[in-house]
Amino acid sequence: MASNPGAARQWLAQHVQPFIPATRITCITVGNEVLSGNDAGMMANLLPAMKAIYAAVGDLGLGSQVTVSSAHSVNVLATSFPPSSGAFREDLAQYIQPLLDFHGQTNSPFLINAYPFFAYKASPGSVSLPYVLFEPNPGVSDPNTNLNYDNMLYAQIDAVYAAMKLMGHTDVGIRISETGWPSKGDEDEVGATVENAAAYNGNLMQRIAMNQGTPLKPDVPIDVFVFALFNEDMKPGPTSERNYGLFYPDGSPVYAINTGAGSASGRTGSFDPYSSQTMYSSASRLAMTSWMGVVGLLVVLFL
Repeated sequence: MASNPGAARQWLAQHVQPFIPATRITCITVGNEVLSGNDAGMMANLLPAMKAIYAAVGDLGLGSQVTVSSAHSVNVLATSFPPSSGAFREDLAQYIQPLLDFHGQTNSPFLINAYPFFAYKASPGSVSLPYVLFEPNPGVSDPNTNLNYDNMLYAQIDAVYAAMKLMGHTDVGIRISETGWPSKGDEDEVGATVENAAAYNGNLMQRIAMNQGTPLKPDVPIDVFVFALFNEDMKPGPTSERNYGLFYPDGSPVYAINTGAGSASGRTGSFDPYSSQTMYSSASRLAMTSWMGVVGLLVVLFL
Protein backbone atom coordinates (compact mmCIF):
# COMPACT_ATOMS: atom_id res chain seq x y z
CA MET A 1 0.00 0.00 0.00
CA ALA A 2 2.97 2.30 0.45
CA SER A 3 3.22 2.67 -3.33
CA ASN A 4 -0.39 2.01 -4.32
CA PRO A 5 -2.96 4.54 -3.04
CA GLY A 6 -5.68 2.67 -4.93
CA ALA A 7 -5.03 -0.44 -2.87
CA ALA A 8 -5.41 1.60 0.31
CA ARG A 9 -8.80 2.94 -0.80
CA GLN A 10 -9.91 -0.54 -1.86
CA TRP A 11 -8.92 -2.03 1.50
CA LEU A 12 -10.81 0.65 3.42
CA ALA A 13 -13.85 0.34 1.20
CA GLN A 14 -13.96 -3.39 1.87
CA HIS A 15 -12.90 -3.69 5.51
CA VAL A 16 -13.85 -0.41 7.20
CA GLN A 17 -16.42 1.73 5.40
CA PRO A 18 -19.23 -0.90 5.34
CA PHE A 19 -19.15 -1.16 9.13
CA ILE A 20 -19.44 2.55 9.89
CA PRO A 21 -21.40 3.96 11.70
CA ALA A 22 -22.81 0.74 13.17
CA THR A 23 -19.35 -0.05 14.54
CA ARG A 24 -17.45 2.71 16.31
CA ILE A 25 -14.08 2.45 14.60
CA THR A 26 -11.80 5.23 15.81
CA CYS A 27 -8.31 4.22 14.72
CA ILE A 28 -6.54 2.14 12.10
CA THR A 29 -3.12 0.86 13.11
CA VAL A 30 -0.85 0.06 10.20
CA GLY A 31 1.29 -2.88 11.25
CA ASN A 32 2.13 -4.02 14.75
CA GLU A 33 5.53 -3.52 16.38
CA VAL A 34 7.17 -3.08 12.99
CA LEU A 35 10.08 -1.10 14.47
CA SER A 36 10.88 -3.92 16.90
CA GLY A 37 11.59 -6.31 14.05
CA ASN A 38 14.58 -6.60 11.76
CA ASP A 39 12.91 -5.99 8.39
CA ALA A 40 14.47 -2.75 7.16
CA GLY A 41 12.23 -2.70 4.10
CA MET A 42 9.08 -2.89 6.20
CA MET A 43 10.39 -0.18 8.51
CA ALA A 44 11.04 2.09 5.55
CA ASN A 45 7.58 1.44 4.10
CA LEU A 46 5.71 1.97 7.37
CA LEU A 47 5.20 5.73 7.15
CA PRO A 48 4.39 5.75 3.39
CA ALA A 49 1.75 3.07 4.06
CA MET A 50 0.31 5.13 6.91
CA LYS A 51 0.16 8.19 4.67
CA ALA A 52 -1.61 6.18 1.96
CA ILE A 53 -4.21 4.93 4.42
CA TYR A 54 -4.62 8.43 5.87
CA ALA A 55 -5.24 9.89 2.40
CA ALA A 56 -7.75 7.14 1.62
CA VAL A 57 -9.55 7.77 4.92
CA GLY A 58 -9.96 11.39 3.88
CA ASP A 59 -11.09 10.48 0.37
CA LEU A 60 -13.85 8.31 1.83
CA GLY A 61 -15.03 11.07 4.15
CA LEU A 62 -13.96 9.32 7.35
CA GLY A 63 -11.25 11.73 8.43
CA SER A 64 -13.25 13.26 11.28
CA GLN A 65 -13.83 9.86 12.88
CA VAL A 66 -10.88 7.60 12.06
CA THR A 67 -7.23 8.30 12.85
CA VAL A 68 -4.23 6.41 11.46
CA SER A 69 -1.33 5.16 13.54
CA SER A 70 0.97 2.18 14.14
CA ALA A 71 1.48 0.18 17.35
CA HIS A 72 4.94 -0.01 18.92
CA SER A 73 6.50 -2.11 21.64
CA VAL A 74 8.00 -0.33 24.66
CA ASN A 75 11.26 -1.79 23.35
CA VAL A 76 11.49 1.23 21.04
CA LEU A 77 12.70 3.03 24.17
CA ALA A 78 16.40 3.01 25.01
CA THR A 79 15.67 4.42 28.48
CA SER A 80 12.42 4.16 30.42
CA PHE A 81 13.42 4.89 34.02
CA PRO A 82 13.17 7.30 35.57
CA PRO A 83 10.23 8.29 33.36
CA SER A 84 11.56 11.83 32.88
CA SER A 85 14.68 10.33 31.25
CA GLY A 86 12.70 8.38 28.66
CA ALA A 87 14.39 8.29 25.26
CA PHE A 88 13.92 6.41 22.01
CA ARG A 89 16.61 4.10 20.65
CA GLU A 90 19.10 5.97 18.51
CA ASP A 91 18.94 3.35 15.76
CA LEU A 92 15.21 3.99 15.38
CA ALA A 93 15.34 7.79 15.39
CA GLN A 94 15.33 7.95 11.58
CA TYR A 95 11.93 6.22 11.59
CA ILE A 96 10.37 7.64 14.75
CA GLN A 97 11.07 11.33 14.04
CA PRO A 98 9.01 11.44 10.82
CA LEU A 99 6.34 9.27 12.45
CA LEU A 100 5.97 11.82 15.24
CA ASP A 101 5.84 14.61 12.67
CA PHE A 102 3.00 12.74 10.94
CA HIS A 103 1.11 12.30 14.21
CA GLY A 104 1.51 15.97 15.04
CA GLN A 105 0.23 17.02 11.61
CA THR A 106 -2.76 14.64 11.63
CA ASN A 107 -3.65 14.85 15.33
CA SER A 108 -3.34 11.09 15.67
CA PRO A 109 -2.07 9.14 18.70
CA PHE A 110 1.26 7.40 19.20
CA LEU A 111 0.37 3.80 20.08
CA ILE A 112 2.27 1.72 22.62
CA ASN A 113 1.90 -1.95 23.57
CA ALA A 114 2.82 -1.99 27.27
CA TYR A 115 2.99 -5.10 29.45
CA PRO A 116 4.22 -4.67 33.04
CA PHE A 117 3.86 -8.47 33.27
CA PHE A 118 7.04 -8.90 31.24
CA ALA A 119 9.05 -6.78 33.66
CA TYR A 120 7.73 -8.72 36.63
CA LYS A 121 8.34 -12.09 34.96
CA ALA A 122 11.93 -11.11 34.18
CA SER A 123 12.76 -9.83 37.69
CA PRO A 124 10.19 -10.95 40.27
CA GLY A 125 12.72 -10.41 43.03
CA SER A 126 13.26 -6.73 42.24
CA VAL A 127 9.92 -5.67 40.74
CA SER A 128 7.11 -5.29 43.26
CA LEU A 129 3.96 -7.25 42.39
CA PRO A 130 1.64 -4.61 43.93
CA TYR A 131 3.44 -1.98 41.83
CA VAL A 132 2.64 -3.75 38.56
CA LEU A 133 -0.92 -4.76 39.59
CA PHE A 134 -2.11 -1.28 40.63
CA GLU A 135 -2.32 -2.51 44.22
CA PRO A 136 -1.51 -0.28 47.24
CA ASN A 137 2.25 0.32 47.49
CA PRO A 138 4.61 3.17 48.39
CA GLY A 139 5.38 3.80 44.73
CA VAL A 140 8.57 4.90 43.04
CA SER A 141 9.69 8.53 42.82
CA ASP A 142 11.27 10.15 39.79
CA PRO A 143 14.32 12.00 41.17
CA ASN A 144 14.19 14.58 38.39
CA THR A 145 10.55 15.61 38.80
CA ASN A 146 9.71 14.35 42.31
CA LEU A 147 6.62 12.75 40.79
CA ASN A 148 5.57 9.53 42.50
CA TYR A 149 4.43 6.53 40.48
CA ASP A 150 2.27 3.90 42.16
CA ASN A 151 2.21 1.63 39.10
CA MET A 152 4.52 0.68 36.26
CA LEU A 153 2.11 1.32 33.39
CA TYR A 154 1.86 5.03 34.17
CA ALA A 155 5.65 5.23 34.45
CA GLN A 156 5.96 3.63 31.01
CA ILE A 157 3.47 6.09 29.51
CA ASP A 158 5.30 9.10 30.93
CA ALA A 159 8.63 7.70 29.70
CA VAL A 160 7.20 7.78 26.17
CA TYR A 161 6.00 11.36 26.69
CA ALA A 162 9.55 12.29 27.73
CA ALA A 163 11.02 10.51 24.71
CA MET A 164 8.68 12.35 22.35
CA LYS A 165 9.58 15.67 23.97
CA LEU A 166 13.26 14.99 23.24
CA MET A 167 12.26 14.77 19.58
CA GLY A 168 10.47 18.09 19.70
CA HIS A 169 6.91 16.85 20.15
CA THR A 170 4.63 17.76 23.02
CA ASP A 171 1.66 17.85 20.66
CA VAL A 172 1.16 14.08 20.26
CA GLY A 173 -1.05 12.03 22.54
CA ILE A 174 -0.43 8.47 23.66
CA ARG A 175 -2.83 5.57 23.53
CA ILE A 176 -2.10 2.13 24.96
CA SER A 177 -2.93 -0.16 22.06
CA GLU A 178 -2.27 -3.33 24.06
CA THR A 179 -1.95 -4.16 27.73
CA GLY A 180 -3.04 -7.14 29.75
CA TRP A 181 -2.00 -9.99 32.00
CA PRO A 182 -2.05 -13.75 31.32
CA SER A 183 -4.18 -15.99 33.51
CA LYS A 184 -1.93 -18.99 32.95
CA GLY A 185 1.71 -19.60 32.05
CA ASP A 186 4.59 -22.04 32.01
CA GLU A 187 6.55 -22.87 35.17
CA ASP A 188 9.07 -20.13 34.46
CA GLU A 189 6.39 -17.50 33.80
CA VAL A 190 6.16 -16.12 37.31
CA GLY A 191 2.96 -14.26 38.11
CA ALA A 192 0.80 -15.69 35.31
CA THR A 193 -2.26 -16.58 37.39
CA VAL A 194 -6.00 -16.01 37.28
CA GLU A 195 -5.80 -13.94 40.45
CA ASN A 196 -3.14 -11.60 39.07
CA ALA A 197 -4.85 -11.28 35.68
CA ALA A 198 -8.13 -10.33 37.35
CA ALA A 199 -6.35 -7.88 39.64
CA TYR A 200 -4.42 -6.19 36.82
CA ASN A 201 -7.31 -5.79 34.42
CA GLY A 202 -9.84 -5.04 37.15
CA ASN A 203 -7.75 -2.38 38.85
CA LEU A 204 -6.84 -0.87 35.48
CA MET A 205 -10.50 -0.65 34.48
CA GLN A 206 -11.37 1.04 37.74
CA ARG A 207 -8.78 3.73 37.05
CA ILE A 208 -10.04 4.21 33.51
CA ALA A 209 -13.58 4.61 34.82
CA MET A 210 -12.23 7.38 37.08
CA ASN A 211 -10.79 9.25 34.06
CA GLN A 212 -7.41 9.11 35.74
CA GLY A 213 -4.28 10.51 34.13
CA THR A 214 -0.59 9.85 34.75
CA PRO A 215 1.52 11.82 37.26
CA LEU A 216 3.02 13.86 34.41
CA LYS A 217 -0.33 14.53 32.76
CA PRO A 218 -3.01 14.14 35.47
CA ASP A 219 -5.63 15.96 33.40
CA VAL A 220 -5.24 13.68 30.37
CA PRO A 221 -7.19 10.43 30.97
CA ILE A 222 -5.37 7.30 29.90
CA ASP A 223 -6.81 5.61 26.84
CA VAL A 224 -6.37 1.84 26.84
CA PHE A 225 -7.19 -1.20 24.72
CA VAL A 226 -7.13 -4.37 26.81
CA PHE A 227 -5.49 -7.42 25.29
CA ALA A 228 -7.29 -9.65 24.76
CA LEU A 229 -10.98 -10.34 24.44
CA PHE A 230 -10.57 -14.10 23.91
CA ASN A 231 -7.95 -16.70 24.78
CA GLU A 232 -6.13 -17.68 21.57
CA ASP A 233 -5.93 -21.43 22.08
CA MET A 234 -4.00 -22.07 18.84
CA LYS A 235 -1.40 -19.32 19.23
CA PRO A 236 2.22 -20.56 19.27
CA GLY A 237 4.79 -19.72 21.92
CA PRO A 238 4.73 -20.02 25.72
CA THR A 239 1.52 -20.92 27.53
CA SER A 240 0.94 -17.30 28.53
CA GLU A 241 0.49 -16.30 24.88
CA ARG A 242 -2.67 -18.40 24.73
CA ASN A 243 -4.12 -17.08 27.98
CA TYR A 244 -4.48 -13.30 27.86
CA GLY A 245 -8.20 -13.43 27.14
CA LEU A 246 -11.04 -12.21 29.31
CA PHE A 247 -13.15 -14.97 27.75
CA TYR A 248 -12.70 -18.53 26.58
CA PRO A 249 -13.39 -19.23 22.88
CA ASP A 250 -16.90 -20.44 23.81
CA GLY A 251 -17.73 -17.03 25.29
CA SER A 252 -17.60 -17.98 28.97
CA PRO A 253 -15.52 -15.66 31.19
CA VAL A 254 -12.08 -16.75 32.32
CA TYR A 255 -12.56 -14.72 35.49
CA ALA A 256 -14.88 -12.08 36.89
CA ILE A 257 -13.96 -8.43 37.18
CA ASN A 258 -15.85 -6.39 39.74
CA THR A 259 -16.34 -2.65 40.14
CA GLY A 260 -15.82 -2.65 43.89
CA ALA A 261 -12.87 -0.95 45.54
CA GLY A 262 -9.64 -2.83 45.93
CA SER A 263 -8.46 -5.84 43.99
CA ALA A 264 -10.61 -7.43 41.35
CA SER A 265 -11.94 -10.85 42.15
CA GLY A 266 -10.14 -13.87 40.82
CA ARG A 267 -13.29 -15.99 40.87
CA THR A 268 -14.85 -17.28 37.69
CA GLY A 269 -18.58 -16.92 37.37
CA SER A 270 -21.52 -15.79 35.28
CA PHE A 271 -21.14 -12.65 33.22
CA ASP A 272 -23.72 -10.01 32.39
CA PRO A 273 -22.19 -7.36 30.11
CA TYR A 274 -24.87 -4.84 31.03
CA SER A 275 -24.79 -5.40 34.79
CA SER A 276 -23.72 -2.50 37.00
CA GLN A 277 -21.73 -5.05 38.99
CA THR A 278 -19.21 -5.63 36.22
CA MET A 279 -16.50 -3.29 35.06
CA TYR A 280 -17.00 -4.38 31.48
CA SER A 281 -20.00 -2.11 31.07
CA SER A 282 -18.73 0.99 32.88
CA ALA A 283 -15.30 1.32 31.29
CA SER A 284 -16.71 2.59 28.03
CA ARG A 285 -13.42 3.43 26.33
CA LEU A 286 -12.10 -0.12 26.50
CA ALA A 287 -11.88 -1.99 23.22
CA MET A 288 -14.16 -4.81 24.25
CA THR A 289 -17.81 -5.70 24.44
CA SER A 290 -19.75 -8.80 25.30
CA TRP A 291 -18.87 -11.87 23.26
CA MET A 292 -22.44 -11.78 21.94
CA GLY A 293 -21.64 -8.75 19.78
CA VAL A 294 -17.93 -8.19 19.50
CA VAL A 295 -16.83 -4.89 17.98
CA GLY A 296 -13.35 -3.43 17.94
CA LEU A 297 -12.38 0.21 18.12
CA LEU A 298 -8.95 -0.50 16.71
CA VAL A 299 -8.64 -1.96 13.21
CA VAL A 300 -5.27 -3.56 12.50
CA LEU A 301 -3.84 -3.54 8.98
CA PHE A 302 -0.80 -5.77 8.64
CA LEU A 303 1.74 -4.68 6.06
